[in-house]
Amino acid sequence: MTDLQRAVLSDVPIPTGPGGTPGLRGVLGVPEGSGPWPGVVLLHETFGVDGVMRRQAQRMAAAGYLALMPDLFTDGGARRRLVPTFRAVAAGEGRPFVDAEAARGLLAARVDCTGRVGVLGFSVGGGLALHLASRGFDAAAVTYARLPADPHGVLLGACPIVASYGGRDPALRGTAAELAAVLTRLGVPHDVREYPDAAHGFLNDAEVGPRALRPVLRRVLRIAPDPVAAADAWTRTRSWFAEHLGDGGRTPPGA
Repeated sequence: MTDLQRAVLSDVPIPTGPGGTPGLRGVLGVPEGSGPWPGVVLLHETFGVDGVMRRQAQRMAAAGYLALMPDLFTDGGARRRLVPTFRAVAAGEGRPFVDAEAARGLLAARVDCTGRVGVLGFSVGGGLALHLASRGFDAAAVTYARLPADPHGVLLGACPIVASYGGRDPALRGTAAELAAVLTRLGVPHDVREYPDAAHGFLNDAEVGPRALRPVLRRVLRIAPDPVAAADAWTRTRSWFAEHLGDGGRTPPGA
């Protein structure tokens, strides 16, 4: 049995309120043992809850955290929901925020949860996680996330944030330094790091997206795994959550 297989994954419904996704579903990872454990809401990247994202949820659960990834594309898939999701994240309100709060509430209400819940987001999910850092979560981890239009306003009063960026990500040059400067000015505890040789999507353990588009994604958008940077980023994320949520009791497997 591998470390990841020690965490059980299941597809679950996530009850949500007005403005949320109808019939919202997600992937829940439960650690081995009896708990209680801290919780982590994971927010997926552009291509939705694919095999790579499911393993990210399983990775957090194997590290000792109740891990729930809501499928923000439940209603229509990425083809219909990707652009509205990007727009909602940019606006700082809308369906993805309701869905994420529903996921947080589901975790916090479980008898096997300690009540402390963090948020971890990838790409567009990372941008959503930045907004949510000041909205009731106890710790946040963001990876290759765009900054909000008003980062000082959005991040005022934010929970502790750990962030990871790739230096070869053409769309996010300078973002890590800007985020660190904003968090320093606001007095928000943070750990922001840029990996010089990593590209966008470096935490993924395999290539993502439609197979025919992968060469374009890799060469033009610089979306590619980087096991070395990923291993370090996961270690930092695990340490951050252990400090601010409570230790889940395991060292997470490498990406």
